[in-house]
Amino acid sequence: MAWQGRAKSWRASCATSARSSMFTGIVTATGRVRSASDTAGVQRIAITPPDGFAAGIAAGASVAVDGVCLTVSAVAGNALEFDVVAETLARTTLGERMTEGVTVNLERSARLGDEIGGHLVSGHVSTTGTVIAVETADGAHDLRLRVERDWMAYIFVKGFVALDGISLTVGETWPEAGEFRVHLIPETLERTTIGACTPGDRLNVEIDAMTRATVETVTRIMEAQ
Repeated sequence: MAWQGRAKSWRASCATSARSSMFTGIVTATGRVRSASDTAGVQRIAITPPDGFAAGIAAGASVAVDGVCLTVSAVAGNALEFDVVAETLARTTLGERMTEGVTVNLERSARLGDEIGGHLVSGHVSTTGTVIAVETADGAHDLRLRVERDWMAYIFVKGFVALDGISLTVGETWPEAGEFRVHLIPETLERTTIGACTPGDRLNVEIDAMTRATVETVTRIMEAQ
């Protein structure tokens, strides 16, 4: 039963966080990687956000970096520093992207009473997807991505998915090929890094938790009959 293996890997990833933060998938800023250094198997990343983004942030706060929930280890001048463990580097694109000068999507964790402009996002990446086509005909800007085929059990037309922390609606799917398409509006292209994607780029993918829970519950009931 494929869903059991997926569920176990997701729970193991979530268990690395001592507390739970939530995000909305509405990227509020982009920042630049100032430095990345390895110490005893942990990568220390320093990111410079735009003015005002870090107001009130202290060590222990949660920030989504390209859709990955990270804990602020220190605030050093105008930079936020994060310690990233090997599991996170291996499961996400952070291990290959965190080099000086790279631009990343940023979102502060949601607070009680905040508007949920996208959909609830945990910052625990499910898998990564590869951009196989950027389609810009007739003024549109679409991305077609490929993931491991098992993940298509949770990706539906009009369903939600988060790509590099951006809440997006699925426009079309090809389950047998492990592929799906998302449509990007000008606002998203302007405010995030996704407009710079080219074929071959990898993005962090987080499956909508409610969709996943529903699919796995129904699958479990049907298999028990």
